Amino acid sequence: MEKAINGIHHITVMASDPQANYDFYTDLLGMRFIKKTVNFDAPDVYHLYYADEIGTPGTVLTFFPFPDAKRGKRGSGEITIVAFSVPSNSLNYWANRFSERAVNFDGPFTKFGYSCISLLDPDGMKIEIVADPAADIIAGWNNGDVPADYSIRKFFGVYFYLKNSLKSVELLTNIMGAVLSGTEGNIKRYSFGNEASQAFVDIQEDPDSQPGINGAGTVHHIAWRTANDNEQNNWRNKMIESGLYPTEMIDRNYFHSIYFREPGGILYEIATDGPGFLVDENLDSLGMELKLPAWHESKRKLIEQLLIPLKTKKFVKQN
Repeated sequence: MEKAINGIHHITVMASDPQANYDFYTDLLGMRFIKKTVNFDAPDVYHLYYADEIGTPGTVLTFFPFPDAKRGKRGSGEITIVAFSVPSNSLNYWANRFSERAVNFDGPFTKFGYSCISLLDPDGMKIEIVADPAADIIAGWNNGDVPADYSIRKFFGVYFYLKNSLKSVELLTNIMGAVLSGTEGNIKRYSFGNEASQAFVDIQEDPDSQPGINGAGTVHHIAWRTANDNEQNNWRNKMIESGLYPTEMIDRNYFHSIYFREPGGILYEIATDGPGFLVDENLDSLGMELKLPAWHESKRKLIEQLLIPLKTKKFVKQN
């Protein structure tokens, strides 16, 4: 069998207030803020990255926070839930944490045999926290606001809400190598990768659904993981052969990317594992300074004037 996609690389979401976004994902969810840069295509807007300690592919959630963005609306043709894996014994910790902080959440409930709780981020994006035995063997970050024993390890998966799923499923299974792992009601679950890189895609088809409306709190795109430029080029050729229209490779400094729309309307990216997030900062200082690509560096002063100040914390490394 040909090589399959190795799970999720990153997910990028639209947001509004950058400070509220930062506080939620670092203070409440305990993720590490690993990169403060700009939208390379619109450098007057931040691009904020949250992940594990080093930004391992499969852990990276990123945001474009447009301060005046209107709230989006969940609907068909988009990803409506982003799910994270936490250790299998940690769900009570998370429920207590949310209760103590007066954060509304639902659950625990069970999906496909996994215990979960769900909540909304400041812009209304739906998040699930999933007790995942696969997370038990992955080390947690020991320097965040959530103890390492309970911290988020990686993406568990995503939820596709589609008007018609036939061609989307054909792409995922016949071309990208996803495997059907279960059916629950009108939802089908597909699996990519294995062990630390495993991620699930739940697909619900609803012919009567209304299209989603892009805006704050909606997923902009999902990036699938591939090892290097050669593999990425092979995927690009496969997409062209499948009748899709991927872009040329685009250099995103921390990875290389191609983009295309899958048949259901969701924007896909295929991103390389490298070079990684340590190319312009060391491990201890990740996320501390505004990093710009070389072609925007000459406009740094103007860009800094246009961006809303963002108050971030410096983490002191623990032994």
